[in-house]
Amino acid sequence: MAGFKIKRLHKAILLLITSALFFAFMNMFVNLSGDVPTVQKTFFRNFFALIVASGVMIKNRESVIPKKGARADLLLRSVIGYAGVLCNFYALGHLALSDASLLNKMSPFFAIIFSVPLLKEKANRTQWLIILAAFAGAMFVIKPSFQNAELVPSVAGFIGGMCAGAAYTFVRRATQKGVKSYYVVFFFSAFSSLASLPFVVFDFHPMTWFQFLMLLGAGLSAAVAQFCITAAYSYAPAKEVSIYDYSQIIFSALLGFLVMGQIPDGLSVIGYIVIIAAAYAMFRYNNRKNAGSDKA
Repeated sequence: MAGFKIKRLHKAILLLITSALFFAFMNMFVNLSGDVPTVQKTFFRNFFALIVASGVMIKNRESVIPKKGARADLLLRSVIGYAGVLCNFYALGHLALSDASLLNKMSPFFAIIFSVPLLKEKANRTQWLIILAAFAGAMFVIKPSFQNAELVPSVAGFIGGMCAGAAYTFVRRATQKGVKSYYVVFFFSAFSSLASLPFVVFDFHPMTWFQFLMLLGAGLSAAVAQFCITAAYSYAPAKEVSIYDYSQIIFSALLGFLVMGQIPDGLSVIGYIVIIAAAYAMFRYNNRKNAGSDKA
């Protein structure tokens, strides 16, 4: 039994790292797509992901009608998640790849905050202190100053992480009500595509073949990443493997340097260290806390 659990844990870790890699590729492709409007980028990213998700729905013979008790959760997850994607894509178009990726990875800390009112979960003093440390790290990346030309996209990236954290909380509420994880991916992709469609139809900006291929790459990468992260959490609980999701920061920094020649400044590097350290501290603390409750 122990060996079976370890095998599942290793699968979860591998899937989570694979997901982080493909999310980093998605961010890179979005960045490389250039001056395409943000809404148009989100449409193509989600439309290609919708095609993949629809294939999974057909394979599982799943109805497109959402479960009655979870419709509000799915709708709120989609509205807030879509706003988060818009903010994230705007940040990706104006910031270094690693900076935008890191600000989006504030989402787990926001998920804890939103789980208090939405899931009736409680955070203790230690968890709140770790969250405050993560916010302090984000300030090193945002560098709040009116003289900072990247202040607006940095704040957008931070808000994108906040929206993602809220969206993940609604995902948990929906899955607790019996909604399949692949249906959540399908519903969000369909909602985001429909929400973007009017802007694309009435204000379409012609794209080069390179830009189209970059957005195709973003959509396919997003689909692979979403299914990998969904599968990862089916093999092991988040408290045991969530820290590996932060490997996306490393992948994004490497891709940003190798493909676009981006080098983060000193303050951003300090922010990376503080936020990743806070994530590791939360990971260790939650594991010790759960181990203690299991023994009790």
